[in-house]
Amino acid sequence: FNLAKVEHLVLDEADHMFDMGFLPDIKRILKAVPGERQTLLFSATMPSEIRHLAEEILDNPARVQIAHSRPTATVAQVLYSVDQKSKTTLLKEIMAKTDMAATLIFTRTKHRAESLARQLHKAGYAATSLQGNLSQQKRQKALNGFKRGQFKVLVATDIAARGIDVTGISHVINYDVPDTVDAFTHRIGRTGRASRTGEAFTFASREDGKIINQIERSLGKKMSRNNIPGLTEEFPFRTVPAGQPGKKSWQHKAKKNGRPAGRRNGRPAGRAAKSAGAGKQEQPTARHRKSGSRQKGRARAAMMVDGSGNLFLNP
Repeated sequence: FNLAKVEHLVLDEADHMFDMGFLPDIKRILKAVPGERQTLLFSATMPSEIRHLAEEILDNPARVQIAHSRPTATVAQVLYSVDQKSKTTLLKEIMAKTDMAATLIFTRTKHRAESLARQLHKAGYAATSLQGNLSQQKRQKALNGFKRGQFKVLVATDIAARGIDVTGISHVINYDVPDTVDAFTHRIGRTGRASRTGEAFTFASREDGKIINQIERSLGKKMSRNNIPGLTEEFPFRTVPAGQPGKKSWQHKAKKNGRPAGRRNGRPAGRAAKSAGAGKQEQPTARHRKSGSRQKGRARAAMMVDGSGNLFLNP
């Protein structure tokens, strides 16, 4: 297949592709397309691997931060301060004392999702995992089983759970606190849908204090604290004043060669389009001009990150 005339390259859900092991394929495609092109990279989260990929394939991109969205008000949120080694015991204790119809548990790693699902299954729970180490067939089987009620507990990573639409989830449990406010919002949004109530439990260790503060600032309030003697700890997180979700801001990377990244001849590399209507999320657009002065082998590029609200643009 001849890719010599490609002018636009779009990489959608880049973090998902990376998690599924497609990075070598992406790099082969990049070598096959012309260096003079526009590249658009979409990702709902921004792990370090994707940042490194962006630095590799983009040329001085500017960054745009879009306002965070808030979790639904129909979700009751509870925070537990617990060290890592006590999390599984705490989880079992909560599950034994809580009436849960369908529970979605989030972990930070694929290995932990698989291990935790196995431990819950041995403890008598109808649990399975959804993570990148599974084949597509096994992932679909796990998801279908959760939808049908065969499995009452689904342990998943953020990326593996991307895009799944399951109604009737009564509880979301953050076994591991996510790295960003947006990832937290996406997780919590799986419950409390269609005017139904839901509950979200977050297990936070001492090192999670910074992100917990950021999450509570976005929420505009503190999450309820709960303590289970012998399992949880005194809360190390300092009190955070109630605030409003972050407003849209434009952030440019450090200057390079005497000019701000993402600008050419004093002009911005791109701009965000206004919302098409009330209640709709802003959809950024990028406009680019060809230039014969670009170094050979470097692509005109735009990086747009949905979900998390990050937008990287290039001239």
